[in-house]
Order: sequence, then C-alpha cells, then structure tokens
Amino acid sequence: MNTLRKILGLMILILMSVSLAVGSTVRIKDVTDYTNDAETDLIGYGLIIGLDGTGDGKGTQFTIQSLTNMMERMGMTVDANKVKVKNVAAVIITARINSSHRPGSRIDVTVSSVGDASSLQGGTLLMTPLSSMDGTVYAVAQGPVSIGGFNIQLEDGNKIVNNYTLVGRVPAGGLVKMSPPETGQGKDIYLTLKSPDYTTASRIVGRINRDYGLTAFAVDEGAVRVQVPDSLSHPNDRLKFISSIGRMRVTPDVVARVVINEKTGTIVAGQNVTIAPVALAHGSITIEVRTSPVISQPEPFSDGETVVTSQSRLTVTDEIARVLKFPEIVTISQIATALNNIGATPRDIIAIFQALKEVGALRAELVLM
Repeated sequence: MNTLRKILGLMILILMSVSLAVGSTVRIKDVTDYTNDAETDLIGYGLIIGLDGTGDGKGTQFTIQSLTNMMERMGMTVDANKVKVKNVAAVIITARINSSHRPGSRIDVTVSSVGDASSLQGGTLLMTPLSSMDGTVYAVAQGPVSIGGFNIQLEDGNKIVNNYTLVGRVPAGGLVKMSPPETGQGKDIYLTLKSPDYTTASRIVGRINRDYGLTAFAVDEGAVRVQVPDSLSHPNDRLKFISSIGRMRVTPDVVARVVINEKTGTIVAGQNVTIAPVALAHGSITIEVRTSPVISQPEPFSDGETVVTSQSRLTVTDEIARVLKFPEIVTISQIATALNNIGATPRDIIAIFQALKEVGALRAELVLM
C-alpha cells in the first residue's frame, strides 16, 4: 500500500510539474528553429582499424572487399581470399551540420558497426567522405573512436562489458568541406515551430510585432515569417535583430494529450486534459492455477512402474468493483485525486484512461508508446 501511495504521489508531482511548465513563458528560440540553421543529415561508410581482434569475422564479405579496394587504391594488390579482418570493422558514420558550419570547422561524428565486430574499443576511423541525401559531400571524417566503455573477453568464455561497445563517437572528427545552402529567402527570416500550433504561432507573431511593428506574419501553424526592416539590413544590425527575437518570451500552447507507456507503466498527462461527467466501475479478476503432483504406485509384484502425474486446480477471484461517479473534472489535481481515491495502480490507470477515451469522456489525445 505504501508503494502504491508513492507511485500515485509521483504521478501527481509529474502532472503538477507539467501543468506549471506549460503555463510559464519561454524564449522564442527555445520553441522555434531559425530556418537558415536547419540541419542537414550526413552519412558515410568507412572502416575502423587497429582493433585488438574484436573486428569483423571472415564471413563479413563487404569488410574484406572494402579493405582490398582501399589497398589497391594505395597501389598494393591483395588477394581477398588471404585477407583477415579481425582487426578491422565496417561502420556507418552519421553526423549533422547546418549553414553556420563554415569550411574548416569541426563537427562530432557517430560510428556504428554494421558487421559482426564485438567491440570498437581502441580503433581509429579511416578518412571517410560524408554526404547528404542527394550525394553532395559536405565533410570528411577521421580520427580515434571513443566508446566510453570496454569489452573484455576471457579465454574461458567469460566476459566483462561496460556500456555499449558497438557504437562510438569521434569528437571533432569531422572536417567541414562545404556549407549547406541557406534555406531562407532574401532578407526574410523564417522561424519553424518545434511543435506546430496555431495559438503558439499567433502569440509569437503578436510578441514580435509589439516591439518592431508589422514585421511578423504566420505562414501556417508551423512557421512564422519575419521581415527584416530596411533600417536593420546591415549584417551587424541583422544579427542583433535575430538575437533580440530569440530572447523574446511567449507562452506556448499545447494540445491536450495523455501519453502512456504500457511497457513501463508510465503515464504523463498535459495541463489541458479534462474528463466529462462519467460513471466508472473498476475491479480486477485474478486467475490462479495451482499444479500438485500425484504419485501412482503399482500393485505389489505387478512389475509396474511408479508414475508421477499432475493435478491442476483453477481458482478465480473476482474483486468487488469500485464504483465512482466522476463529475466534470477540469484540473490535473482533480484527476489524480479521483484515481487515488479508488486505489488505482498504474496498470489500472492505463486501463481507465483507455476506457474513458473509448466512451468519449476523455477530452484529450491518447498516445500509446
């Protein structure tokens, strides 16, 4: 019972913290992205060398082919059938850049094993081009791999593993060769909302226009266009203008939503969640199956054998339903109190929310993870 109270208390704290967070003001830069700084995803295929016998196996043909191709480009002819790749691993390299990354700047890259290597510990990534979806190469990556852990395998088959050793990072291992094109149009600035919402977009427009006149316009629920005044067209003035907009504070609006993770029993509800008047009866059925051994002895001098069988007994316990009539509930604390009054467990709460949604009494979007 104490554990149940702690779980329900934690849920109330989560719901209250969500309520407080939603009602507070935030900076525009925290709820939007400057379109000119939109990120470009990069990907590449490369090799990690210098592994201590933890690389790909001989059956990983693409690793062998990649290694022989690289050696041939260096002027050496190698028989693929005689190549051993236990110290080499094939990896996929991923990274992100935006237009603010100029040629010569450095970025972090992530490497992930695609073969059957057991660990990337101690390896070095060979120079690999990184390209966008259209094939344009924007950066090259190379350098020692950091995995933040270790994988020690002993001769007797035992092993000690700390953290995941098949994915690592190369800090500042990416060298930018070309900047992505800016997506802004002319002197206009486009702010993209991280969570598209018409109310939030309207509030951003109103806040900007309050200080700079009629310069901001909502394109739709996900974007706001800001016209830079002619008096601020100089690069330094434009920079200060963008910085000023980013520091402005607005109150974002959110959709009423209840998020449920059935695997972990986690429930998080937003501030605007309400429940219509509804009668609720909730109880549980417990089915218990017990198996007892039954020993059958043969008759004396019958040359028979002792046989052990099992006998099952089924017990069904139907818990008395707890019936409550919910009035109009309009606050998170009221929802938490009502569920606490019936002694609902997290699993019960999940079932109750699903039933409320089905009957149409839950005035919120129900998201199952």
